[in-house]
Amino acid sequence: QVLLVESGGGLVQAGGSLRLSCAASGRTFSNYVMGWFRQAPGKEREFVATISRSGGNTYYADSVKGRFTIARDNAKNTVYLQMNSLKPEDTAVYYCGARAVTILTMIPGDYDYWGQGTQVTVSS
Repeated sequence: QVLLVESGGGLVQAGGSLRLSCAASGRTFSNYVMGWFRQAPGKEREFVATISRSGGNTYYADSVKGRFTIARDNAKNTVYLQMNSLKPEDTAVYYCGARAVTILTMIPGDYDYWGQGTQVTVSS
């Protein structure tokens, strides 16, 4: 069992920045591929970014590429999402997920564990 707790969400103006954190506990954090997803009201959960177990490989959704950066600190059992140049369309609940299999994936159903989410609201 892996427990994930997100933090760092909030209200920000368009063009601003936020850094989300996801703290993990329960199993060896470095054994898991980590991902960030988001879900806006009335929409399905969508992929944002994912990072390999070592942090050496990352992959982003086209909608956030160049604005968001995913990183992890295995010593702190934490994955981060730095979000810059935020837009109103980035408004959503952001979730982190953990996946035991090595291969990076954009599919929510491929992740084994989820946090409770943190709200990000970007005002225009």
